[in-house]
Amino acid sequence: MRRRVLGREVLGRDATTDSIEESQLMKKFVNDPKNYVPEMLEGLALANPDTLRYVPEYNLIMRADAPRADKVSLVQGSGSGHEPAHVMSVGFGMLDAACPGDVFSAPPTDYVYETVKRVASDKGVLLLVNNYTGDRMAFEMAEELSDADGVTVRTLFIDDDVSVQDSTYTVGRRGVAGNFFVMKACGAAAERGADLDEVYRIGEKVNAVTRTMGLALTACTPPAKGSPLFDLPDDEIEMGVGIHGEPGRRREKLQSADELVGELLTAVVEDLPYVSGDDVALMVNGLGGTPLGELYLVYGQAHKQLADRGVDIRRSYVGEYCTSLDMAGASLTLVRLDDEIADLLAAPADIPVHVF
Repeated sequence: MRRRVLGREVLGRDATTDSIEESQLMKKFVNDPKNYVPEMLEGLALANPDTLRYVPEYNLIMRADAPRADKVSLVQGSGSGHEPAHVMSVGFGMLDAACPGDVFSAPPTDYVYETVKRVASDKGVLLLVNNYTGDRMAFEMAEELSDADGVTVRTLFIDDDVSVQDSTYTVGRRGVAGNFFVMKACGAAAERGADLDEVYRIGEKVNAVTRTMGLALTACTPPAKGSPLFDLPDDEIEMGVGIHGEPGRRREKLQSADELVGELLTAVVEDLPYVSGDDVALMVNGLGGTPLGELYLVYGQAHKQLADRGVDIRRSYVGEYCTSLDMAGASLTLVRLDDEIADLLAAPADIPVHVF
C-alpha cells in the first residue's frame, strides 16, 4: 500500500490500510503524520505573534495576555482536526487557551492540567468540554488535580448534537458546532468581568437552547491513517454523522439540497422544540470539504424553511466553525435567542480566523 504525501510516497502496510484500493492515495500537505498537530500549531503561532503564545510541550495555544487577573479564564480542548475549533478560537472575547490532542483524540490529562496552571486567574478557570468520553475523563481529572492545587475551576459539558443519544465516543449526546455559541457567550461575559458562577450559568443557558445536526457527503482522511475513515458510496450520505466520522442515524440515498436541509432542520427544530415566534441564530457549518457557495445555498434553503415555520432568524453564521478535516458535508445549528444571549453573541471578539 502506498500513501502519497506532498512530494513523496511512503511505503508500508498495516491493518487499517491493507484493504484500501491502491488508487486511494492520500494527498495532503504533510511531513511526518505524527508531527501534523505540532507543525500546525507552530504555524498558527508564527502567523499571530502579537496575540498568541505556543507551548509545544503541551500542544498549548494561549492568549499572549493570559492570564488576566480581572477575568475568568476560558479553556477548551478536544482532538485536533476540527479547526478552527478550538485552537483558532483563542483570542479576545473567546478562549484564553486551547490544548488539543492528536487528530480525533482527546488531549492527555497533563496537557489540560498544565494549561489550567498557566492560565489560572484570580477569578477562576472555566473548562468547556465537548461531550466525548475521552475528553470528559481528561478534563475531569485535570479539574481534580487543579482543585487540589487551590485553583478555582469548573467544568461545563457541551452536548448540542441531536443525531444520536449515545455513540462510540460519548456518554450522552455529542458536542459539535454548537460549542461555538457557548464559547462566544462565555467569552463575552468573561471580558465584561462576570464571576465564575455567572460565566458558568451563561454557558449552561446557551447550551440548553442550542441544537445541531449534520450530514456527510464523503468521508475524511486522517493524516496518520492515510485513507478514508469510512466507506461511503457515491450515491449515499450519512445522515447525522459525528465530527469524528461516527455513524449517525442512518445511511440514505443522496437527495436534492432542499430535501436534505428539510431533514436536518426537522430533526433540529423538533428536538427542543423551536416554535413559531422564536427568535434564533442560525449556523450553517461546513465540515471541511464543502465549497462556501454550497453552504450559502444550504443557508438559503434553511432560511426559507424556518420562515415557513414562523421562526425568525436574528443572527446568521455561514462558514467553517467546527470541521472534520476534509469531510464534505454540513451541519445546521439553531440557538433560541433572548435579549441576554443575543447581546453576548453581538459583543466584539478577535480571533485568527475572524469567523464572526
